[in-house]
Amino acid sequence: MSALAFGLVAALCWGFHDVCARFLSQRTAISSCMFTVLLIGLIFHSLITLTTSTIEPIPKSAVYLSIGSGIFFVIATFGLYYAFQRGPVRLVSPLIAGYPIISVGWAVFLGDPVSGFQWLAVIIIVAGVSIVAVLSDSSDDDIPPIGLTIVFSIIAAIGFAGTFALGQSASALSDDMPNTLVTRLTAFLFLATILILLKQPIWPNRQSLPWLIAMGLADGIALMCVLSAGALPDAKYASVASSLFGMLTIILAWIFLRERMTKSQWAGCAVAFLGVGYLAV
Repeated sequence: MSALAFGLVAALCWGFHDVCARFLSQRTAISSCMFTVLLIGLIFHSLITLTTSTIEPIPKSAVYLSIGSGIFFVIATFGLYYAFQRGPVRLVSPLIAGYPIISVGWAVFLGDPVSGFQWLAVIIIVAGVSIVAVLSDSSDDDIPPIGLTIVFSIIAAIGFAGTFALGQSASALSDDMPNTLVTRLTAFLFLATILILLKQPIWPNRQSLPWLIAMGLADGIALMCVLSAGALPDAKYASVASSLFGMLTIILAWIFLRERMTKSQWAGCAVAFLGVGYLAV
């Protein structure tokens, strides 16, 4: 599979993850959701690594990169949660969806050539995703001042870009599976420490557990796909394609929850996939 294909699989998995989250947002504490999802993701990746990979020493540089990736992943998760908690979606989604621009910009900084048309395709993808997300927001509720919301959104975008950049760099140095396991373990321990220090609830109710297990597996597959692409040509496009998850969440909600999608939203989908199609050729 190409890096772009890995990114699309990740986007679909994270889209499914977010649709499930819609069922749980009113019945389970977000801290319990994050803790359980990361725990299931860690268990999943541990089993995959033990059964499919040869356990060999990881270079120190790869370990440090993987640890950094895990820390960035938790930062992105908290930024995402607090940004959407404050809202509105029409402000938050375009800012967070812009993380591929950071990812590609970092790749260029490291010497990876990107043509003008490829840059245009990335911007088109971000624009398409943003159109779909913005038009899905019909809330008229009062919202808090937007300054802090923008800060949280930018933190989330930088967090995701950092997660993928460091994780893919680690995968380029040695076997991707053990490196991603280090990322997973770091993220779980970092999150658990924060939640315990803040005295937040971490155990979900039984009714929510099946959904959280499904979300954890989806999150495990998604992160594994994006980070494993680090050893492939054009690894940056895995993170670009994964940004479609917000758009796919809305499409999946249209399919399974019968939520309405307008013609303008479908046009946004077409624009995003047009950009993906260009990067695929």
